[in-house]
Amino acid sequence: MEIVILAVVIAVVALGAISGLVVSSRRNKKLPPPPPTTETRPSDTSAPAEPQVGEDAETPRDEQRRTIEEVELPGAGATVAEPTTVEPEAPAPQVEVPEPTAGRLVRLRARLSRSQSTLGKGLLTLLSRDNLDEDTWEEIEDTLLSADIGVTPTQELVERLRERVRVLGTRTPEELRTLLREELLRVIGTDLDRSVATDNVLGADGQEIPGVVMVVGVNGTGKTTTTGKLARVLVADGKSVVLGAADTFRAAAVDQLQTWGERVGARTVRGPEAGDPASVAYDAVKEGIAESADVVLIDTAGRLHTKTGLMDELGKVKRVVEKHGPVGEVLLVLDATTGQNGLVQARVFAEVVDITGVVLTKLDGTAKGGIIVAVQRELGVPVKLIGLGEGADDLAPFEPEAFVDALLD
Repeated sequence: MEIVILAVVIAVVALGAISGLVVSSRRNKKLPPPPPTTETRPSDTSAPAEPQVGEDAETPRDEQRRTIEEVELPGAGATVAEPTTVEPEAPAPQVEVPEPTAGRLVRLRARLSRSQSTLGKGLLTLLSRDNLDEDTWEEIEDTLLSADIGVTPTQELVERLRERVRVLGTRTPEELRTLLREELLRVIGTDLDRSVATDNVLGADGQEIPGVVMVVGVNGTGKTTTTGKLARVLVADGKSVVLGAADTFRAAAVDQLQTWGERVGARTVRGPEAGDPASVAYDAVKEGIAESADVVLIDTAGRLHTKTGLMDELGKVKRVVEKHGPVGEVLLVLDATTGQNGLVQARVFAEVVDITGVVLTKLDGTAKGGIIVAVQRELGVPVKLIGLGEGADDLAPFEPEAFVDALLD
């Protein structure tokens, strides 16, 4: 009996297992495949994941409402903008204090005497000979001509030296030096007004305007550099200066002039490249009036003096500036190393604008200091400034006595 019951139980269990397998098989056939697993999207308040290489780095639109520039105030329901970081401003260029101009030529005397030794010492050596025959006087004449004094001034100087030596009789070195110094000063001229006219004047409408100085000359003579150095000379003398960069045909000249101005705290008025130079010059004077400046320095274009258009343009600049008031000074910059060739330039510029003074540059690199005499004779105006090197303060007011003493050292 027990055996029969056990067999029945086993049969029931087996039948149940078979039924379960059949039902499970049918379900697997009817149920659709499970949907693919999806990533859970972060809530709006979670920080966006950083973009990986190749992914779009843009912030989703719904997250653009909250950026790092806005911070929500707890419990206030309002937002405030976080302050933007401000980059520190670049420090202003340090303004230099130029070297005083009083006695500047004396301080540069050693440099001048080294470059001009051929003229002064050569003359003293020749005059010290025991026998001053015709050959010696011809050598003296050649020495003066090689220094670019010019034919007429040379002849005058030789004749006076002949006469004074004959009257003097004995010739000690000190007597010869005194004699030569006096004759060189006479031919250079000590009674000329060599100051640069920078005083304020009355304008066309009766208003006081700054002194206006135009700087003219051929490119390559150091014209723009001279304008910048002249600004230093005027600032050293207590003047306030505005610079006009009217050489608009050379972008480098405009930038160079502005750099010179920044070094001494002088404002530079400039225009577009290849713009109208007369317009820039006019605006510079206008700015000088507005700022109550003492002086306006105008650097003009300086292409070859044989270009008729440039000469006409230069005259136009002067006429346009004079709508404000008179131009007090027109300085012609000449390269001393060009010698007599510089006189050709001087003649052409003098025909276009009324030259009132001359600036001789590069006088430290030549023994042709006699060009001072020649150019004064040619133009009938004095040499007012001389350049004796590349340094910022190597432009000096011309002092005849200091110059001649340097020649004879």
